[in-house]
Amino acid sequence: MSGGETTYLELSQDSGSAHKFYEVVVAGTQVTIRYGRIGDSGQTQVSSFPTADKARAAAAKKIGDKVRKGYAPAQMGARQKRAVTRRAIVSQRSTAKRAPVLWSFDSGAAAFGIFVDERRCWVGNEHGDVFTLTPEGEVTGRFRLPDAVKCIVADDFWIYAGCDDGRVYDLSGKVPRAAYDIAANVDIYWLDIHDGILGVSDREGGLTVIDHEEESLWTRRSTGDSGWMVRIDDDGVYQGHSNGVTKYDLETGTNQWQVRTGGAVLFGWQESDAVYAGTTHNQVRMVAKDGQADRAYQCDAAVFSCATSPDGRYVFAGDNHSSVYCFDATGQRLWKLGTGCGSAYSMQYHDEKLYLVTTSGILACLDVSETAIQDADLGVLPQTVSIKAPEISAVVPTATVEVTADAGDGIVVECVREGGTLRVHVVSSGYQRGWNVQFPREIREAGARYVVDAVAESGRGGFYRVRGDIRRLR
Repeated sequence: MSGGETTYLELSQDSGSAHKFYEVVVAGTQVTIRYGRIGDSGQTQVSSFPTADKARAAAAKKIGDKVRKGYAPAQMGARQKRAVTRRAIVSQRSTAKRAPVLWSFDSGAAAFGIFVDERRCWVGNEHGDVFTLTPEGEVTGRFRLPDAVKCIVADDFWIYAGCDDGRVYDLSGKVPRAAYDIAANVDIYWLDIHDGILGVSDREGGLTVIDHEEESLWTRRSTGDSGWMVRIDDDGVYQGHSNGVTKYDLETGTNQWQVRTGGAVLFGWQESDAVYAGTTHNQVRMVAKDGQADRAYQCDAAVFSCATSPDGRYVFAGDNHSSVYCFDATGQRLWKLGTGCGSAYSMQYHDEKLYLVTTSGILACLDVSETAIQDADLGVLPQTVSIKAPEISAVVPTATVEVTADAGDGIVVECVREGGTLRVHVVSSGYQRGWNVQFPREIREAGARYVVDAVAESGRGGFYRVRGDIRRLR
């Protein structure tokens, strides 16, 4: 091994997604492995062996595995950490009447990421913390990612967090798993996932679309920069940037239309027939998905975030003066109220509640029912419950896989090498053996079999997606 006892390898592709290092240190009977994104301290694993010869043999096997995957010897520090941009906090205090806040949770740092459904509320902040809470505000879990959380998105059953370390993590199981790696030269602004297809919008206004195997489908450059919006559906990819909103064909990347929004786009939301863009021009702009119609919802300051009710009856907006707005579908403003906890970087409506994550790191639950808003206009507000983060251990990402000798009721998959690439297929009966399985790349090992809780066919068919936890079959 190079250096006698230490081997340092890197995998970095100018046009690909990889930007990682792998270091092996042998000291007597102990082997220390450190790995992660180039420029970060990474994660460390330490193993002990009965003899020094067995330790060296184990280290040599690990190094050989990485070299076969494309890693090569490198000089530590020669390559730089990927660029990261974080939105500057320019929030100001609202002078509007106070909104009816039912509860607020202090996540500990400015927060962008939010997702809400019937069971859980997710919030991710710039410290890399992701908390889960019940709709009533009880904290139920905590993940710790290696860098700031850019956004949290749902793709059917799966929950993903985009992180400033250039990775997208699957949070659907007991532990976070790295699901996608983004190209090292891309300064990520926002991302979205639809049926396993990942869209990444960046600082330069570029848009990269990646499939479930982390292989690039296409890349385009918009007419603007600062791509703070990307949304995907079965038909297209909708990108918001400094010059408006552009739609691209999902399969080919062909530019289908562009609508100028006056100001730069700062946030995006989508419904079945339209996308909504919050802009620096103090507006939410609704653009029909055929590009033929649009409507403006006028606010009093730059719009950081927006959302709608599922039926399209209400459109909500959050500005950079810590105010929230509600409009009807025609564009008429119904009310404007102050959050009392900062400007909403992201928001989501669910079951007559509006959930916000703010510049001050607060996840707030607002009652936006007609009765509650009428009371707030009269100065009658609920007693806000203030929730602090409990002392619970954070679950961190890992490439370690639990080992089991019994598949039980699980589904067995196998990792095989095809043309120099590791692929995963289902070997349990009743499934298409030729279909690939979307599977964490860093735990793939040729010839290994794994047990997963379940697999589901993708919405458009042709491949499977893992649901639940992963164990290696002994």
